[in-house]
Amino acid sequence: MKKENKENEVRLMKGNEAIAHAAIRCGCDGYFGYPITPQSEILETLMEVEPWHTTGMVVLQAESETASINMVYGAAGCGKKAMTSSSSPGVSLMQEGISYMAGAELPCVVVNVMRGGPGLGTIQPSQADYFQTVKGGGHGDYKVITLAPASVQEMADFVGKAFDLAFKYRTPTFILADGVIGQMMEKVVLPPFKPRWTEEEIIAVAPWATLGKPAHRKPNVINSLRLEAWEMEELNLVLQGRYREIEKNEVLFEEINCEDANYILVAFGISARICQKTSELARAEGLKVGLIRPITLYPFPTEQIKKRAEQVKGMLSVELSAGQMVEDVRLAVNGKIPVEFYGRMGGIVPTPDEVLQALKDKLISKN
Repeated sequence: MKKENKENEVRLMKGNEAIAHAAIRCGCDGYFGYPITPQSEILETLMEVEPWHTTGMVVLQAESETASINMVYGAAGCGKKAMTSSSSPGVSLMQEGISYMAGAELPCVVVNVMRGGPGLGTIQPSQADYFQTVKGGGHGDYKVITLAPASVQEMADFVGKAFDLAFKYRTPTFILADGVIGQMMEKVVLPPFKPRWTEEEIIAVAPWATLGKPAHRKPNVINSLRLEAWEMEELNLVLQGRYREIEKNEVLFEEINCEDANYILVAFGISARICQKTSELARAEGLKVGLIRPITLYPFPTEQIKKRAEQVKGMLSVELSAGQMVEDVRLAVNGKIPVEFYGRMGGIVPTPDEVLQALKDKLISKN
């Protein structure tokens, strides 16, 4: 058994390793997962640290991704902090369970360290699971809160935040990271230790949990099935109202060099890191280029992008995909300015110079 890290100690580790250590420290009750590149270090690190000896956290390699998400469903139904992780095709196998949990109003955390596709694709990084995650990859009218880290530090920080949001809104919450962020090594300060909830604390935080029926209340029933049409519509109206509340209160984004910008890059994850350097290169040439980094992909920073559209001549969405987030950028801009797209696929990561050239070719040269 390896001892966990000290408080406030600066460590060098991979993004995947940071996720694992942060899960232990934020009081996670159970991790259920299945290995797949490029996220396997999450499960491997948990098995190496052996948190069941220190915090009592359950760590279990399930027989498949389908099994793991249903184990999460069971634990979440008891009000436990439960999580899983996978990479693109593995998350595809979880979609039915995620939809069931959305319908059952259950909180959980799902980490997707994206790889290239479609199909088995490649183990190289991608951001092409944006549609699958942000638009609801399973069936029905549901949404999942989606956090997009751009550093190893954010990989660690977002685990606790994801659990907080999941329980606040009783909904599955995603940490959507590309393979670069999962595999890269950076300095990180891990979050402080929080004890796992006691049964009394679970009852206070999650009075809906199935922990046994005391005499003073009716049984708690957790189910996503509604046989009557009016009941199904009633549940959907509750969920839609909750999503509007999330969109009002939980939008997160970062702006860099936007105050005087004539052009703005929009990017998340590793693409945002690249675009930050692109902005610096552009300004060295006298071009006023800024960056908007959505931190929450759902809820999306629609209003801030709309506001900046009043100021700039154009925006370029930069993604490791064929162009997915660009659709939300265009919806936010609503035709006021040109919105172009630049991306690479198959695991190829563009350089800052390539992005700058794309910005010149697609927008600056036309103004």
